[in-house]
Order: sequence, then structure tokens, then C-alpha cells
Amino acid sequence: MPSPFPGMNPFFEQTALWLDFHTEFLSALRRLLAPRVGPKYIVQLEEHISIHDLTGAPRSRLGTAGLSLVESVGGEAGRPAVGTIEAPALVFLPEQEVERVPYLEVRDRQGRELVTVIELLSPSNKRAGDDREQYLAKRRERLRSPAHLVEIDLLRGWSPMPQEGRPPCDYSVMVSRAEKRRAADFWPIGLRDRLPVVPIPLHAPDQAAPVDLQEALHRAHDGPGYEHFIYRGEPEPSLSAEDAAWAREYLDRS
Repeated sequence: MPSPFPGMNPFFEQTALWLDFHTEFLSALRRLLAPRVGPKYIVQLEEHISIHDLTGAPRSRLGTAGLSLVESVGGEAGRPAVGTIEAPALVFLPEQEVERVPYLEVRDRQGRELVTVIELLSPSNKRAGDDREQYLAKRRERLRSPAHLVEIDLLRGWSPMPQEGRPPCDYSVMVSRAEKRRAADFWPIGLRDRLPVVPIPLHAPDQAAPVDLQEALHRAHDGPGYEHFIYRGEPEPSLSAEDAAWAREYLDRS
């Protein structure tokens, strides 16, 4: 079934659910976009991979062993044994967590040249810390490249990406065309607004391919059976009392 809300579904804004929705939304977007740009262009699902040291995880006690020489197996009489030296201590390296965050690439089918990058922001992109700094560095690199950048922000929480002249909004879409930089097209979106149809830029003279983000969200909601479990939780951050009552009305109708 489609999402019950006219725009973004705020119940996807739960930390435990976001990565699953992130993947579903981009997969739905890919299925909508690929027929519009093919066969000249292809749309690929790629991943940012981040490795984090879990420094706060409990550690086992260090073990120790004596220094010893162990006679090699098969040593011959009258010849000195070849020994192996056991390490005097055991240490444990930090536990590591691998985070995989998907994004889309539009590439020229013939030469595989990167044409457009489509990013759906994740909590790690918007929270202060190393992950945000890494994303901002990659973003700066993209904005200096000949590739177009489409950045979709469907999270109300944390800090938005740096944008001069950004109007107040809950969600947003930015389309940065390589030939127009530093200017970029911007769609401010409210909680109760329908998600827009946005143009995905391609190589000139090809026209941009329109893609309906609301349709992508409905398709993402439809497949995995989200209606059976996401509404047991609460949006993060919490909705205001007025918006919570509005959201409840839509859920009661569904």
C-alpha cells in the first residue's frame, strides 16, 4: 500500500529504520529513473563505506605468556633445535563497525563517464562529527567536478548542508548543475507538502529527466510491508503536538 501521508512520511525518521528506508527509496528512485534516461545512460546503486572504531566497547583482559623456546617437530639429534618465540603479551585491536550508505550514479553507457550523483542524506551526514566532515569533503569534491549533484534531505533533525540563502524548511532537494555553479536550484519542502518532481540533469544537449520523488516514496513504502511495524515507533525528532495530531488523522484513515 502507498504511504498514507501526502508528502514525506515522518515515521521513516527513526534511527532504527532509516538505513532500510534509505536503500528502499533509492532503489525505487532508480527504477523510476532508469527508463527515462536509458539506453544512453545507466543508473547504478553505489555505496559510501565508512569504518568506525568502537572505542567504547568492552575489552577482554590482556593475556601474558612466558618467553620460551619450543623444539621443532622432527629435529635431528646433535643439531640445535629451531625454536619459535611466543609473544610475551596479547593485545586487542579496536572493534570496528562498517557502515554502508547507498547513493545513485547516472553514467554514460558508452564510456561509463560519471554524469550525475544522487545523494539521499543520512543521519551520519547531518550529525556533527567525523562522518559529516567526510561527507562535506566528498561534497566539495563533487561540486568541483564536471558531474551534476542532486542532494535529497528527508530528515528534519540535525544540521542541514551548507547553502547560502537557504529558506526555512523541513525537507529539501538541491540540484547543482555543473554549468550553473555556484548557483543551485533548491526546493524547500514542508512536513505537509507533497514531495516534488525534480529534474535529473544529464549531458547537454540532452534534456533533464523528471523524476517524481513522491512516487518513489510510495513505491518504497509499498514493498516491504512497512505499514505493519513502522507506526509502532515515533518520528525522530518528535513532532509538535499540532503536527502529531495531523499525522494521527492520516494514520486513522489508512
